[in-house]
Amino acid sequence: MAEQEGVNSGQYLSFTLREESFSVEIFKVREVLDVTTLTRIPRMPDYLAGVINLRSNVVPVVDLGVVLGMMPIEKTVNTCIMIVDIVVDGEELAIQMGVLTDSVQAVLDLSEEDIESVPKMGTNLNTDFIKGMGRLDDKFLILLDIDRVLATEGKAVLREMGPSVLSEVGGEAVTAAS
Repeated sequence: MAEQEGVNSGQYLSFTLREESFSVEIFKVREVLDVTTLTRIPRMPDYLAGVINLRSNVVPVVDLGVVLGMMPIEKTVNTCIMIVDIVVDGEELAIQMGVLTDSVQAVLDLSEEDIESVPKMGTNLNTDFIKGMGRLDDKFLILLDIDRVLATEGKAVLREMGPSVLSEVGGEAVTAAS
């Protein structure tokens, strides 16, 4: 039973990262796009895959696998960009960020009985970014708190890109179509 604070039954979008299954609450996902071209910006951290032009807005795209300590993504025909709304500490408005995933799977309805608390893994391991473990058939999905996963990266990206990002991208059209 879900006893961990912040874990809700409801709809989750499942996706894969390097053969592992993850999910986020569906209300955090604005849309899912196919990957075509990302514009890389010099001197950005490794986890920042680039930026896309989303309806005339520059949206940073992070490689979620790299953020979670995995190898960088190898783009395939299934690779997607999930556009998520995250709330960065101290900010009133949500910001949009793109998240590279190996593939998006499905929208799942998880009840409280399908969600387990995060197992204790030792005192030195930070698992605050995991909301719970969703049971799906004979395997588990890691339910991510996308705000906590991306909060630090979101602050860093916003600080490093700053208002000059529009001039650095130089108005170059970046295509990411759904």
